Amino acid sequence: MSLHDLGELYLDQIRDLYSAETQIVDALPKMVEAASHAQLKAGFQLHLDQTREHVRRLEQIARRFNEDPDGKTCQGMKGLLKEGKETMKERADSDVLDAALIADAQRVEHYEIAAYGCARTYAEALDRMEDARLLQQTLDEEAETDRKLTAIAESVVNPDAGARPTSTARLSDRDVTPSAARDIEPRAAAPSRRDIDEGDTPYSPEADLR
Repeated sequence: MSLHDLGELYLDQIRDLYSAETQIVDALPKMVEAASHAQLKAGFQLHLDQTREHVRRLEQIARRFNEDPDGKTCQGMKGLLKEGKETMKERADSDVLDAALIADAQRVEHYEIAAYGCARTYAEALDRMEDARLLQQTLDEEAETDRKLTAIAESVVNPDAGARPTSTARLSDRDVTPSAARDIEPRAAAPSRRDIDEGDTPYSPEADLR
């Protein structure tokens, strides 16, 4: 289709998201069946219920345009879900397969987070604030799903798959969010040789001989 202004681009993004979400609705039952850990099965099932609601929200937004949200195929999501299908065909240990399913699911979540973030920003720019509210609600749920998947992986699945416990703190995926990034304070610069000299006396090599 031809895109002549931000409104047309916004509607195109809504249709793309609608295609992505309907593809996910079809894929998640298979992921529920393939998963072994109870927590992961429950997580996938919960997100299936949420995704059906995401579809309804997109239909609601499209109705405000008097447009049909269907008619486009999200090729990006199609490719991600194809990778997930290939994962489920692997002859893998059940714990390792669950770890791989989480990796595939988080790729999907990150794709959706980016797409919903753009769509919400377009809605705000077009002063479609009720649309922006619905899109932000979905965006928040996608981000929460991503955090829950990380928690399941780190607490249960990865250890069962043979991951070695680590004793050092690290920045996990759930911390790498825009809000978290803003909260990270830059480290103070190491004091210079001038700073550690006495008083305000300019540094000179002779000062090292004191």
